[in-house]
Amino acid sequence: MALCPERAQLHRAEAGDPSPNRACAYKVLISASGPLPAMNAPVKVERLNSTCPHDCPSACALEVEVIEGQRIGRVYGAKEQTYTAGVICAKVARYSERIHHPERLLYPMKRSGPKGSGQFTRISWDEALSEIVSRFNAIEAEYGAQAIWPYYYAGTMGLVMRDGINRLRHAKKYSGFFSTICINLAWPGYIAATGKLAGPDPREMAKADCVVIWGTNPVSTQVNVMTHAIRARKERGAKIVVIDIYRNGTIEQADMGLVLKPGTDGALACAVMHILFRDNLADREFLARFSDCPDELEAHLKTRTPEWAAAITGLSVQEIEDFARLVGTTKKTYFRLGYGFSRQRNGAVNMHAATSIATVTGAWQYEGGGAFHNNGGIFKRDKRLIEGLDFVDPSIRKLDQSKIGRVLTGDAEALFNGPPVKALFIQNTNPMNVAPEQRLVRKGFARADLFTVVHEQFMTETAQMADIVLPATMFLEHDDFYYGGGHQYVSLGPKLIEAPGECRSNHDVICDLAERLGVGDLPGFRMTPQEHIDAGVKPAGQSYAELAMKKFIDCQPEFEVAHYRNGFAWPDGKFRFKPDWANVPFANNGPMGPFDRLPSLPDHWDVIEDATETYPFRLATSPARNFLNSTFTETPTSRQREERPTVRIHPQDAAEHGIAEGDLVRLTNERGSVRLHALLSDGLKRGVLIAESIWPNAAHVDGEGINALTGADSPAPFGGAAFHDNRVALTKG
Repeated sequence: MALCPERAQLHRAEAGDPSPNRACAYKVLISASGPLPAMNAPVKVERLNSTCPHDCPSACALEVEVIEGQRIGRVYGAKEQTYTAGVICAKVARYSERIHHPERLLYPMKRSGPKGSGQFTRISWDEALSEIVSRFNAIEAEYGAQAIWPYYYAGTMGLVMRDGINRLRHAKKYSGFFSTICINLAWPGYIAATGKLAGPDPREMAKADCVVIWGTNPVSTQVNVMTHAIRARKERGAKIVVIDIYRNGTIEQADMGLVLKPGTDGALACAVMHILFRDNLADREFLARFSDCPDELEAHLKTRTPEWAAAITGLSVQEIEDFARLVGTTKKTYFRLGYGFSRQRNGAVNMHAATSIATVTGAWQYEGGGAFHNNGGIFKRDKRLIEGLDFVDPSIRKLDQSKIGRVLTGDAEALFNGPPVKALFIQNTNPMNVAPEQRLVRKGFARADLFTVVHEQFMTETAQMADIVLPATMFLEHDDFYYGGGHQYVSLGPKLIEAPGECRSNHDVICDLAERLGVGDLPGFRMTPQEHIDAGVKPAGQSYAELAMKKFIDCQPEFEVAHYRNGFAWPDGKFRFKPDWANVPFANNGPMGPFDRLPSLPDHWDVIEDATETYPFRLATSPARNFLNSTFTETPTSRQREERPTVRIHPQDAAEHGIAEGDLVRLTNERGSVRLHALLSDGLKRGVLIAESIWPNAAHVDGEGINALTGADSPAPFGGAAFHDNRVALTKG
């Protein structure tokens, strides 16, 4: 008798089959509620389409096993979607561990002990919402509406469930939200050059003769990049170059791996362009037609020699020469530029410089050539109803997401000299773990006069500090739609199973609160998610019905547009080596940081947090393979594979400090102190430390996590969070 695939997996697992599906088979079938059907009874398994909701540019198209209409099994990449191409990361493949986790929040709860104690009492939804509305109204009456701050981020990238909180914000005139934690350094750097957040079709990596993966570790964070890069190697003999600050999984797959010091990418880019001009490898005809000041750039780069850059980056002169010659003689070079640029104080300048190389070589002209960061500028969408943009009051302050610690501890500048924040409503983020200046964040959340509501899937450290905790759905339990910044698809994520317990979606909670707060009759609050999706995609001539039928829609512009063959997206059609930083089309809260000192041409801008005698090491908190920010830190396999919080130290640095493999070490700076276990590695420059992942604070020896060391100062041009740009001292113990 033939077995269904799930039974066959289970039998293989019992027989000791080491396949990747083994653990999944056990978890899906053994953990199912109720007994399994008898051996001769068929198990109904459907393979249904969805979209990964997590904070990753891939927005992978998925095929999900739905078992008996109630639970999920294995998750696969959709083969027919040509960017995902059947491949997804391991953490999403085992999503059953997360969605059916026994520690999911299932019911509304009210705090019954001290803040942070984890002591809560179950209450009804009506009690919870009534309490929230009562407290919000009282705070508004005494301090004004801006004393309430709805706070969110990218726990889901679905537009309905992520951005609907803004509709309530705008309807009630609560404090605004200036998002700074991710894109504010990378995006302006790219747009400053091209005029638009868009570039060559990412699938063209497979048609390149050289793929330069710079400032991203896609083996861990965006596996689809590797799908197309490796295809180019297999089919075309393409070279893969990886540029990063330590030898990670992606560099290990490279033909050429360049490990440089954090924050020195601009110096490398300038030296490469110096060589291109010096050796007559620059495409002068392309430069004359499509760039603003090629002669001025060439003159500026005369002193940016390989020797100059080697002293800054830690690379050898030969490494810089070899890289420059490779990209200069390989016209079809595809520069895939990642979000590592957004984690350094000089990230915008570095991104602009790296993007400029493709213009000096003329790589934009060729299929498989050019520079790409994100395709957000190609999508036509309407977020007016989702976000309530028709009732925005521009006079209301926009509080900086990264400065939540300063905001909650009463910093007048962070509060724009306005009223204190007396209430938080939080969805899709875990600031007690992921925000900079963690000591200030903890102090702020501990305030007795702060009323905090957290709508979450697990009892995160932020939820533990709440007064009211509400249980949230996961992506397979509600409808939403997604745009893939790392590719060109808009896709649907339909509801596939019912949520457990009393979990409610972000949309439902926002609409219920709006009704109780007296603004439920405003546009958008009485629409279903499907209606919001329909309205959102209408400007592109699409509809919910079309998305439901097609599952995903390819929005990639034609070649001439994507490659700027008719000119870049500035009025004069010129690529800008000399950016007009003040007028870069990027949503901002005004110029920030040392804006007046931004270099006028590509350069190494030395505004990073340099090492000092007191703090002689530079620390980066790079992503881990099995976590995504603070998500997946709760799933058993991810925790097991990451083992414990560690910091990578060069063996010579370790020896000088009497540190051996596995020793407990302390990292300290003026913001805080964290203890981790030493992991010795010669795959980084001396004086550099790498602490992968954002472990829960509680996973650290002293209960204080890595973001106790990160700053919340505002980099130029428009703010951001420099997570990979910290100076620290290193001691044993």
